[in-house]
Amino acid sequence: MLDKIDHIGIAVHSIAERRPLYEEALGMEFKGEDVVEEQGVKVAFFAVGESMIELLEPLDDTGPVAKFLAKNGEGIHHIAFGCGDIQGARAHVAGEEIRLLSDEPRDGAHGKLISFMHPKDTGRVLLELTQRQGHEE
Repeated sequence: MLDKIDHIGIAVHSIAERRPLYEEALGMEFKGEDVVEEQGVKVAFFAVGESMIELLEPLDDTGPVAKFLAKNGEGIHHIAFGCGDIQGARAHVAGEEIRLLSDEPRDGAHGKLISFMHPKDTGRVLLELTQRQGHEE
């Protein structure tokens, strides 16, 4: 059902301030930025092997990442698993009595479909399913 760890999302106050750590100090390849209005974030991706690190910067003080930062400070926000069939993966986890945070997959960064699982059902870890659309980034 799951192909790999697609990315680890890290909430930050400023991508510009954190970018040098990942790009320069750790030598990760910068793969680009995107804005996901629906989630209220600007994101930046850095390649590490076949996975990514995703930095999440809130667009304002009202979105879920802004609320996470206010409560927890900077740090790991979620772990995303890549899959080839997000609808099938959603049906499987729902069958395991894991609640999903949306009725349907949503549009995410870089043209991916995304779907989050309720952290109360996953040991307080926000888990995400992703399905790439079209070409690999």
